[in-house]
Amino acid sequence: MSPIEPYTSLQKSVLVMVLLNALSVPIMLSSVNVALPSIAADLQLSALSVSWIPTAFLMASAMFILVFGRLADMFGRKRIFLLGAVSVIFASFLAAAATDPISLLGARFLQGVGAAMLYATQMAIVSSVFPVATRGRVIGLVISFIYIGLASGPLLGGIIVDQFGWRMNFLLQIPLAILVLFIGVYKVEGDWAADERGSFDFTGALIYCLAIFIVCIGVSFLPGSSSYILITAGVIGIGIFFRQARSSEHPLMDVKLFFTNRTFTFSCLASLIMYSATFMNVVLLSLYLQYLKGLSPTAAGLIMMVQPLTMAIFSPLMGRLSDNTEPRILSSAGMGITAIGLVLLAMLNSDSQTSSIVMALVVTGLGFSLFSSPNVNAIMSSVSRKHLGSAAAAVSTTRILGQLSSMVLVTLVMALNFGAAQIEPSSYSELEKTISFSFYLAAAICLPGLLLSAIRGTIHSTE
Repeated sequence: MSPIEPYTSLQKSVLVMVLLNALSVPIMLSSVNVALPSIAADLQLSALSVSWIPTAFLMASAMFILVFGRLADMFGRKRIFLLGAVSVIFASFLAAAATDPISLLGARFLQGVGAAMLYATQMAIVSSVFPVATRGRVIGLVISFIYIGLASGPLLGGIIVDQFGWRMNFLLQIPLAILVLFIGVYKVEGDWAADERGSFDFTGALIYCLAIFIVCIGVSFLPGSSSYILITAGVIGIGIFFRQARSSEHPLMDVKLFFTNRTFTFSCLASLIMYSATFMNVVLLSLYLQYLKGLSPTAAGLIMMVQPLTMAIFSPLMGRLSDNTEPRILSSAGMGITAIGLVLLAMLNSDSQTSSIVMALVVTGLGFSLFSSPNVNAIMSSVSRKHLGSAAAAVSTTRILGQLSSMVLVTLVMALNFGAAQIEPSSYSELEKTISFSFYLAAAICLPGLLLSAIRGTIHSTE
């Protein structure tokens, strides 16, 4: 039976639109990672600057995802979703035309802003259209398409880099984005918003955006003393945002759920930790395979697709399983398996066989797929319908903040080990130690996540 056969015409159109977007954005994100060495060579980037190419994207997404989630609740989720598709197309052309590091990072930042609109609305639209009984299955399907995009991005990006250069990588996902835009405009009727529009919390938005920005800028100044001041100020700002949101009548995000719903809170924290531990893989693997193993972008992309391809295969199965099996059990097992996979990655060196690399990636991908779909289902099913927008925002926010935290850790390690120096053959030994340390650190990060996942409690739908 087709995955869209039992659904209404509106549900089918929404599902196709969201699935194509779930494919498009990860291709945009992952295809760039395999091009990092080529970009660094062409624009003469230091190791620290290279890490900022994915970080700029994630920083923008983290800064604005709550803003657009709230605006979507006020003015319509489909409207913000389609605006995000337009923004990503525009920013991608700017990135392809970049001639220096500043213009490239600026374009990546704008891409992140557009992606924030898509991240903030994708799961909310799905949850607005599909009932609880089938939501886990649909969420699993969406996540599967995300991983198909993550899997195909490095391979397609590697081929394009080898044949046409790194600039064409930024145009790779544009045909899909245009198709998403077409379906949303002409095939999906109506829109979905919160029952009460309320007002926009400008103060909360300003505090949150500045806090994320200050933390990221602080990391870029490491190991200078000013960096610690900026990072501390940013963390304090996030704390102020939570306090302000609790007292606001129409907050940027309903943070009260974090203080009243244990299952929701622990599931979100587990997601934050999981992405903090695993997102660095894509950058570290690209550097490892191309610098230390001497592989071409195409060959590196072929190996890098193993982990997300594993996720794509198993995520729908785990999403469907979580409709009938307690997600806490599945997600906790997934977190533990992921930690084992990260240790296997940390043990790799320049002499490791390809089979060892593939095995480590399969284990990590299996663990992540066992965690991800059930965990999202737990978050979305632990709240009432009136809180679906906030829950969807939490799913996307914890993912983006986790990815950003992962890149902040990589940026920190690169800054401490390389500073402003470029990666040269003479520094490959140091690069190998840096990559190994980062993977061991990632495995250790999984341990508190495993505890939180195990004690979160059971899901309880209030519908």
